[in-house]
Amino acid sequence: MTVVLEAKHRAGTPLAVIFGEILPAAIAVGLLALVGIVHVTSRVMVVKMGYELSRLDTQTTELLRENDALKLELATLKSPSRLEVIARTKLGLAPPPAGAVIHVKD
Repeated sequence: MTVVLEAKHRAGTPLAVIFGEILPAAIAVGLLALVGIVHVTSRVMVVKMGYELSRLDTQTTELLRENDALKLELATLKSPSRLEVIARTKLGLAPPPAGAVIHVKD
Protein backbone atom coordinates (compact mmCIF):
# COMPACT_ATOMS: atom_id res chain seq x y z
CA MET A 1 0.00 0.00 0.00
CA THR A 2 1.48 3.29 -1.02
CA VAL A 3 0.13 6.64 -0.06
CA VAL A 4 0.73 9.34 -2.61
CA LEU A 5 0.33 12.98 -1.75
CA GLU A 6 -1.89 14.39 -4.35
CA ALA A 7 -2.23 17.84 -2.85
CA LYS A 8 -0.68 20.45 -5.02
CA HIS A 9 0.72 23.89 -4.42
CA ARG A 10 -0.89 26.78 -6.32
CA ALA A 11 1.71 26.51 -9.05
CA GLY A 12 1.00 22.83 -9.37
CA THR A 13 4.07 21.54 -7.48
CA PRO A 14 3.30 18.60 -5.15
CA LEU A 15 3.69 19.23 -1.40
CA ALA A 16 6.11 16.32 -1.07
CA VAL A 17 8.54 18.07 -3.41
CA ILE A 18 8.18 21.35 -1.55
CA PHE A 19 8.81 19.69 1.83
CA GLY A 20 11.65 17.66 0.37
CA GLU A 21 13.45 20.81 -0.79
CA ILE A 22 12.58 23.19 2.05
CA LEU A 23 12.93 20.87 5.05
CA PRO A 24 16.73 20.30 4.77
CA ALA A 25 17.30 24.03 4.28
CA ALA A 26 15.08 24.85 7.26
CA ILE A 27 16.94 22.32 9.41
CA ALA A 28 20.30 23.78 8.32
CA VAL A 29 19.15 27.33 9.11
CA GLY A 30 17.79 26.18 12.49
CA LEU A 31 21.08 24.45 13.36
CA LEU A 32 23.08 27.51 12.37
CA ALA A 33 20.83 29.71 14.51
CA LEU A 34 21.21 27.31 17.44
CA VAL A 35 25.01 27.30 17.09
CA GLY A 36 25.01 31.10 16.93
CA ILE A 37 22.85 31.41 20.03
CA VAL A 38 25.06 28.96 21.96
CA HIS A 39 28.20 30.82 20.86
CA VAL A 40 26.86 34.24 21.85
CA THR A 41 25.58 32.89 25.17
CA SER A 42 28.96 31.35 25.98
CA ARG A 43 30.78 34.61 25.13
CA VAL A 44 28.41 36.59 27.36
CA MET A 45 29.06 34.14 30.19
CA VAL A 46 32.84 34.44 29.70
CA VAL A 47 32.67 38.24 29.82
CA LYS A 48 30.45 38.09 32.92
CA MET A 49 32.91 35.75 34.66
CA GLY A 50 35.76 38.07 33.68
CA TYR A 51 34.03 40.99 35.39
CA GLU A 52 33.33 38.85 38.46
CA LEU A 53 36.97 37.71 38.59
CA SER A 54 38.16 41.31 38.33
CA ARG A 55 35.82 42.37 41.15
CA LEU A 56 36.99 39.51 43.38
CA ASP A 57 40.64 40.29 42.61
CA THR A 58 40.10 43.92 43.66
CA GLN A 59 38.34 42.77 46.83
CA THR A 60 41.22 40.37 47.60
CA THR A 61 43.74 43.19 47.22
CA GLU A 62 41.72 45.44 49.56
CA LEU A 63 41.39 42.67 52.16
CA LEU A 64 45.12 41.89 52.04
CA ARG A 65 45.88 45.59 52.53
CA GLU A 66 43.49 45.74 55.48
CA ASN A 67 45.01 42.57 56.94
CA ASP A 68 48.50 44.07 56.74
CA ALA A 69 47.29 47.24 58.48
CA LEU A 70 45.67 45.18 61.25
CA LYS A 71 48.85 43.13 61.74
CA LEU A 72 50.83 46.36 62.11
CA GLU A 73 48.30 47.73 64.59
CA LEU A 74 48.43 44.50 66.61
CA ALA A 75 52.24 44.58 66.72
CA THR A 76 52.09 48.22 67.87
CA LEU A 77 49.56 47.45 70.59
CA LYS A 78 51.63 44.52 71.85
CA SER A 79 54.94 46.40 71.99
CA PRO A 80 56.62 46.11 75.40
CA SER A 81 57.40 49.84 75.63
CA ARG A 82 53.74 50.75 75.09
CA LEU A 83 52.59 48.18 77.64
CA GLU A 84 55.10 49.50 80.17
CA VAL A 85 53.85 53.08 79.71
CA ILE A 86 50.25 51.97 80.21
CA ALA A 87 51.18 49.91 83.30
CA ARG A 88 53.02 52.83 84.92
CA THR A 89 50.60 55.67 84.01
CA LYS A 90 47.10 54.21 83.88
CA LEU A 91 47.47 51.29 86.27
CA GLY A 92 49.97 52.83 88.67
CA LEU A 93 52.26 49.81 88.55
CA ALA A 94 56.00 49.92 89.19
CA PRO A 95 58.79 47.37 89.15
CA PRO A 96 59.07 45.47 92.46
CA PRO A 97 61.86 46.35 94.86
CA ALA A 98 64.98 44.22 94.57
CA GLY A 99 64.31 42.18 97.73
CA ALA A 100 60.69 41.40 96.91
CA VAL A 101 61.50 39.02 94.07
CA ILE A 102 62.25 35.46 95.17
CA HIS A 103 63.60 33.09 92.56
CA VAL A 104 62.31 29.52 92.88
CA LYS A 105 64.31 26.72 91.32
CA ASP A 106 62.54 23.81 89.75
